[in-house]
Amino acid sequence: MIIRIDEYSDVPIYMQIRNQIVMGISSGELKAGEQLPTVRALAMEIGINTMTVSKTYQILKSEGYIMTDRKNGARVRQQIEQTGVISEENKKELRRIVSEARISGVSKTELRKLIDEYYG
Repeated sequence: MIIRIDEYSDVPIYMQIRNQIVMGISSGELKAGEQLPTVRALAMEIGINTMTVSKTYQILKSEGYIMTDRKNGARVRQQIEQTGVISEENKKELRRIVSEARISGVSKTELRKLIDEYYG
């Protein structure tokens, strides 16, 4: 999986990495048990500070997407808990996206098509 950083984005780099890894897990591009790059390797690959990658991995671990240990590094969890609940933060983000779509003239039907496409 290739991580791409948008240096002009308002989204912090650690969140850009987090979001791309979560999308990779969701799409199946990253498989259960798959080894993630070491903190140092990923930092060097995308040209950022190792502390940024470390922060990203800590967040992903606390959210239950990955597991880490000193011997095996970071891996995608075999079993990710499915709570069936959307966080309040994600609800706010979804509301923002829907609002922008509405203002831009995107129909509800078109928005549903996009959701269906992304949900797969």
